[in-house]
Amino acid sequence: MSATTEKSSLIERVVAGETRAVARAISKVEDGSKDAAELMKDVFPHTGRGLIVGITGAPGAGKSSLVDKLALLYRSRNERVGIVAVDPSSPFTGGAILGDRIRMQALGLDPGVFIRSMATRGNLGGLARATVDAVSILDAAGYSKVVVETVGVGQDEVEIVKAADVSVVVLVPGMGDDIQTIKAGIMEIGDIFVINKADREGVYCTEKELEALLSLSSREDGWQPPIIKTIATENKGVDDLAAAIENYRDFHFKTDLGNDRRRAIARWRILELLRERLVARTLASDSASETLDRLAEEVATRRLDPYSAVEELIGN
Repeated sequence: MSATTEKSSLIERVVAGETRAVARAISKVEDGSKDAAELMKDVFPHTGRGLIVGITGAPGAGKSSLVDKLALLYRSRNERVGIVAVDPSSPFTGGAILGDRIRMQALGLDPGVFIRSMATRGNLGGLARATVDAVSILDAAGYSKVVVETVGVGQDEVEIVKAADVSVVVLVPGMGDDIQTIKAGIMEIGDIFVINKADREGVYCTEKELEALLSLSSREDGWQPPIIKTIATENKGVDDLAAAIENYRDFHFKTDLGNDRRRAIARWRILELLRERLVARTLASDSASETLDRLAEEVATRRLDPYSAVEELIGN
């Protein structure tokens, strides 16, 4: 089978919703295969049908349990669900944090649910781009809901959630640090705020703090982000969250600002790809790795500054 025939066969199987083809296509974009760009070009015309839900928040907020229950709710409505869990690797060990996936094993046995963990694996950037590509593949494969769960609240995770149709920020009561984190930059990306583990002490206080913060910032689109209280382990409040997601979808697609958001996401995707291509092109020559090692040594020993190092790399 020729490479072209194999690629068209893979696309056909992805669009038909074949699980193994979807997994293979995601592996190609995650590993940066040579034919990944051509694959994504063919995938793109089949996208735009599913709803992309980004879920973020501080570690320990119970995001995995919430995603689990939300997926079960969608499955009870006979919707196919794709779940992409973003697990940033340690920059030193390259190991991904995949423990949360164990909790989703029951879901993983459901043929109407596709679960995938994404990790950087030491790549230079590319996590956000690869994740958004994986979401596009699931969208093309006919998953009507694609949930992206991020482990942390770093820049990469925020970028990923910004590329979703609706962004959900999860907090827990009694953790003032969560509110501080929101002040530090997540506030602007939350379309819906969830206080999970709402049976804990301090839920009223957390809700009031959140309301006060939300009252300080008005959104251009006029949307008032709702605050939903949930106890994911007991399946409480999950219906309310699903309803809030649908409400935002209806609101979002009725406004011109919904189009602005889609343009902003498109712009971000182009820039992500451009950065990645330019870095790859700069490091493509045989001597680039040696040059990079030499420059790293010079910067580490303070004989050279990083800016001059970059200029030398680009000059080559």
